Amino acid sequence: MVSVVVAITILVFVHEMGHFLAARLFRIRIDRFSIGFPPTIFKRKVGDTEWAIGATPLGGYVKIAGMVDESMDTEFADKEPEPWEYRSKPLWQRGIVISAGVACNLILAAVIFAGLRMTLGESVPMTTEDGLIYVRDSSIAALEIGLKTGDRLVSVDGRSPETVAAVSEWPALSDPFTWVVLRAGEELILMVSKDVLPTSLEESDGGLLGLGIYNWPSVLGPVLTDGPAYAAGLRPGDRVTAVDGAPVSLWLDLTSRVQASAGQPLAITWNRPETGETFTGTVMPEHVGEDQYRVGIQVGQVQRRYGPGTALTAGATDTWDYTRAIVISLKNIIVGEESVRESLGGPVMVAKIAGEAAQAGPEPFWRLVALLSITLAIVNILPVPALDGGHLVFLIYEGILRREPSLKVRMITQQAGMLLLLALMAFLVFNDLDRIFRIFR
Repeated sequence: MVSVVVAITILVFVHEMGHFLAARLFRIRIDRFSIGFPPTIFKRKVGDTEWAIGATPLGGYVKIAGMVDESMDTEFADKEPEPWEYRSKPLWQRGIVISAGVACNLILAAVIFAGLRMTLGESVPMTTEDGLIYVRDSSIAALEIGLKTGDRLVSVDGRSPETVAAVSEWPALSDPFTWVVLRAGEELILMVSKDVLPTSLEESDGGLLGLGIYNWPSVLGPVLTDGPAYAAGLRPGDRVTAVDGAPVSLWLDLTSRVQASAGQPLAITWNRPETGETFTGTVMPEHVGEDQYRVGIQVGQVQRRYGPGTALTAGATDTWDYTRAIVISLKNIIVGEESVRESLGGPVMVAKIAGEAAQAGPEPFWRLVALLSITLAIVNILPVPALDGGHLVFLIYEGILRREPSLKVRMITQQAGMLLLLALMAFLVFNDLDRIFRIFR
């Protein structure tokens, strides 16, 4: 429970502080800044602002002078606008004040992701020491460029082998760019047009630049203790050198042989670098689905370290990727491609997941806070009255028609929005309880 309160408090404070700071930037008075809803357990007035903490830690709000919001305060409506009021400010300033909460939630997510990158680094697949690559037969790299499994990368766009593994992170490539490889001792220079690069994840063949090129060695990462590989004696860090007598040096070559086994036993040869020993054993692949087999191994990993600059860039990229994924999922729910009941979670489910994340350690907890921060930003920007997106709709209306919606319209839509949100919250709570009941049942 404590972890849930901490997570929600952080998210709400950052969101409302965004509105607060933007309003103060434009000299708009803030009447009240509250974390949590009534009953109030603490309040103190500093200057024009009353700072408060509510006993119900499910949200918060900033009361901005001269603005129709969830407080439904309209006492100012019959008076002339004062210089310190929201309604007296230019349209663009009001737009920034409304959008600042969402922006701060996205910034918080990026900072958390960047902090995790700096402190913990990132586990990424190992790469071959000599530039050896695996190329998917039906990939863009094979069909359009002419690369083959067994080629050794010399350079990409004039850059050295030490940086080839980071090709996907380079900010720009020439057009066309060169791909230099060694094949059977002969150096080949392949000219590649940027037109062949995939423009979306859906078009990508994976690997370097999404072209279907992989430079992962046949070194094992985690080995499942209840899997066939572990039973045969394979351990993390081992390097598989042969399968059924055929040499193996690349990860996808190894896994493709597992899939091609059709469940028949495989004779595996491997060495253990830490002792220099070589072993041979028989592994019986497990059938896990239609034409799918596994032996309980994962690709070898190395820890990548980040400096402040690269961490911030990676944090911003993570935030964009998760934002995109959440928006796509929300779109799928709206058009009926995903189940509302199975896809949406309410406060009960959030509490459950937050508790589990906190028990798992700091990294899962802070990663969850970042994801919830992105979700809060996306939900708040929806064009629903009583949310930030609803206020932006009013501002867009005013910008187009050069007049504000009437006070009556704003009050009715605000009340309707609040009722809609309360109904949605009730549905989510009921859905959470129903899901938990079905799990226990």
